[in-house]
Amino acid sequence: MPKIYYVYILSSQRRVLYIGMTSNLEQRVFQHKTHAFAGFTAKYNVTNLVYFERHGAVLTAIRREKEMKAWRREEKNELIESANPKWRDLSYGWYQRHRYQPEGKAV
Repeated sequence: MPKIYYVYILSSQRRVLYIGMTSNLEQRVFQHKTHAFAGFTAKYNVTNLVYFERHGAVLTAIRREKEMKAWRREEKNELIESANPKWRDLSYGWYQRHRYQPEGKAV
């Protein structure tokens, strides 16, 4: 099975942006949300996944990440708003635990 690489954009509530690349989007976003590593995203609380795209080759993903990082702020905003006009957190619901309720028993 071919590996997939993701280029993603995270945003804070104040719309501070971070662009990154990973092969495991769910795990990487979780690391940002839990501030697993000190750095820019932890310092500015940049935790909302507002955009991502998939690539089948690592070099293509790296090239795209560098391209997007070089863009002006307005271009980044336009890209986000083209796919996610309300800047919703696309990872909402990924990490919530589900409570198992056996059949016929009330919680």
